[in-house]
Amino acid sequence: MTVLTPAVPRLHPLRDSATMLRRNLKRMIRYPSMTITLIAMPVIFLLLFVYVLGGTLGAGLGGGRAAYADYVTPAIIMMTVMATVQGTAISVAMDMTEGVIMRFRTMHIARVSVLTGHVLGSMIQAMLAVAVVVGVALLVGFRPTAGAGDWLLATGFLAALTFAFVWLCVALGLASKTVETASNAPMPLVLLPFLGSGFVPTDSMPAGIRWFAEYQPFTPLIETIRGLLLGTPLGSTPWTALAWCAVIALAGYLWSKHLFNRTV
Repeated sequence: MTVLTPAVPRLHPLRDSATMLRRNLKRMIRYPSMTITLIAMPVIFLLLFVYVLGGTLGAGLGGGRAAYADYVTPAIIMMTVMATVQGTAISVAMDMTEGVIMRFRTMHIARVSVLTGHVLGSMIQAMLAVAVVVGVALLVGFRPTAGAGDWLLATGFLAALTFAFVWLCVALGLASKTVETASNAPMPLVLLPFLGSGFVPTDSMPAGIRWFAEYQPFTPLIETIRGLLLGTPLGSTPWTALAWCAVIALAGYLWSKHLFNRTV
């Protein structure tokens, strides 16, 4: 007598990831306050630095407020991405603390899709936020010299660095015991551009701070954005920036995978 065993449905990681992406996009639309908050902060910084400090800081660059608007906008774009991925840590922590992950455990879905949905959703959110901030920057005097090819390269580079830092923030969200902790853990990512070349040239800093500013990852990231959009010399900076992105993405992914598998 032949015993028939029930067939186990096949897992479809791509389909499951698309489902989780839709879940995160619907949550983003249903609760727009977080998106608005994440966009508002870099816009406020942009207006503050251009209209309050831009005249003085621009004079130090050999120009005026318009020159400083060009100089500071790449740093504000970077801050926009960092603010958005900070929201990723919060969303992941909410999933982990509210019990929805336990519900996913009972469903026949690919485990990787849960985190992939967060990553893809955050990348879309970050690109939309960057578009809004660039639009505001153009209104306050930002005048990029990039052609169509440079804009395409800049968009691809922003997608790469967003992908890297999203995975890092996924790991920070998984490592956090509470949502409050998750909201504070990525804060250094928002503050580090101030200790780089984002707001003033590094050669204007004291020796110790200048050394740190020149070798921390945010300086080559910002300088690559600045070079692509404004035509400043790049040299080997993009390769250094991409190497940092690869290291951060790999570390964030492996850390996230370890934490998620241990928890789930």
